[in-house]
Amino acid sequence: MKKTVLLVAMLAAGQAFAAAPVEDLGGGGSLDERIAKLERILKAKQQTDFDMQRRLDALQQEVLDLRGLTEQQNYQINQMLERQRKLYEEIASLSSGAAKVQPQAQAPVSAAGGASKPVISDGTVAVEASLNETASYEQAINLVLKERKYDEAIAAFRSFVKKYPGSNYTDNANYWLGQLLYNKNELDEARGAFTVVVEKYPDSSKRGDSLVKLGLIAEKKGDTVGAKNLYRKVIKEYANSAAARIAQQQLNAL
Repeated sequence: MKKTVLLVAMLAAGQAFAAAPVEDLGGGGSLDERIAKLERILKAKQQTDFDMQRRLDALQQEVLDLRGLTEQQNYQINQMLERQRKLYEEIASLSSGAAKVQPQAQAPVSAAGGASKPVISDGTVAVEASLNETASYEQAINLVLKERKYDEAIAAFRSFVKKYPGSNYTDNANYWLGQLLYNKNELDEARGAFTVVVEKYPDSSKRGDSLVKLGLIAEKKGDTVGAKNLYRKVIKEYANSAAARIAQQQLNAL
């Protein structure tokens, strides 16, 4: 990654230098004319350096953003694996308990004399609901990461946060929903999704990144003061994180 960024930066610098006007200071002309030529060359050089720095800053931001996304995905995968492990353990425990009780259990008899339908314990219902919830979330994630069907993913995440408002995945689902809407430049809806993460999930691993995205949206809306405040908040509350590095980069550019 670093070699790729360096190579792109060198090519950009070479192109910018080649495009800069170069004038011969030798030959005739008065001292004032030579000084004027020198000033034009210096200005061109300064503009070239400025353009190159902006390109380097943009490349560095992309690298930090990708690094932050990788960290987020790794954390998310670990969280999902841990939740699945706990669900499987709970299912095994319930199955084991049911097997021990089953020989002594009798089907309840209805008033008509027939056996009524078996009653499912609350624990089993809870596990089944958790499995459905996990499957719904994974399906929405796969639409983004594997199938790249972003419009369908937006619909899936919207459905998930509506159906499972108290889920452990709801903060992540709102973040992904905001990101997908942000990529489509639907900034007002994206801001709503990120705001949910920031205000309702103070311990979420996505809160710092959501604050950064709210800062970027504020920038696009022309609210420079609001963007700066959001970036400073990220730097203060999430120091040394990928989100803080991106926020500092954006703050320096304003």
